[in-house]
Amino acid sequence: MFRSVFSKGGVIAALAGGTAIYWGVNRGEAPAAKPVTAALTPPPVALSADEWRSFKLVHKEALTKGVPSPTVLFRFALPDKTMEAGLPVASCVLVRAPIGSSKPDGSNAFVIRPYTPISGNHAKGHMDLAIKVYPDGKMSQHVDKLKVGDSLDFKGPIMKISLDDLSKKARLGLICGGSGLTPMIQVVEELYHQNKSIEVSMIYANVSEKDIIAKERLDALAKQNVTFDIHYAVDKSDSKDFEGSVGYINRDLLAKQMPPPASDSLILVCGPPGMMKSISGDKLPDKSQGPLSGLLKDMGYTEQQVFKF
Repeated sequence: MFRSVFSKGGVIAALAGGTAIYWGVNRGEAPAAKPVTAALTPPPVALSADEWRSFKLVHKEALTKGVPSPTVLFRFALPDKTMEAGLPVASCVLVRAPIGSSKPDGSNAFVIRPYTPISGNHAKGHMDLAIKVYPDGKMSQHVDKLKVGDSLDFKGPIMKISLDDLSKKARLGLICGGSGLTPMIQVVEELYHQNKSIEVSMIYANVSEKDIIAKERLDALAKQNVTFDIHYAVDKSDSKDFEGSVGYINRDLLAKQMPPPASDSLILVCGPPGMMKSISGDKLPDKSQGPLSGLLKDMGYTEQQVFKF
């Protein structure tokens, strides 16, 4: 979920029209252009959909404190500082670790979990995961115990919904809870990175204000882009200064914040099982979309107008 803001010998290299041109400077004479016929190739990416690749942890930071299940930022270094992860929007990666049951040969079975990086596809040299660490979460507990310098296996990306499909819509409604923010922040940042003129409204729900992550990042996006609106919701709040809704997401809040049912609108939903059941119905065990139910169906949305992460 965090995007980071991170000629020698008289020869200057320039790229023009998809062809590499080398300008040679010779004794004060006018530069002569010499085309290179070799086709340009895309820069290498770190991830592979066909094999597991190991990346080292280089930084970890608690994003929330004083909550039962804190969210922690884990930064993994890519093989080269100029390399990108290779994460089209919106996609996730698989993570594996030998922390499963014991096998006859004495080794442990691999446990595999999907996570959505928050560093975006344009971050170079690293990939960030924001993981909610649950007391009984086998993988989240394992990752949280990693020390700087330890490695973790990755595979992917796994495409969820393409930016091309999202760009065909005039209005997007994003409903997310907790770490369900991760694919949503991918979507919002890439849309505005590519200057897409799409109206985007987000409801970001959490148990408490302490559970909210990336607030400064989201508020900055809303300030910089007049077509992006963010609304915060918490189950409970002891603060009189909280700017948002208190209580579970209900029909009135959805009607106020989300675009109405229409062929040029799409609602994206991502959150914990209870929230998914209430708002849209969860995905099926095989990870297909499954039937639409919950508040969105009651409000007249169709299955073609809702996408579940």
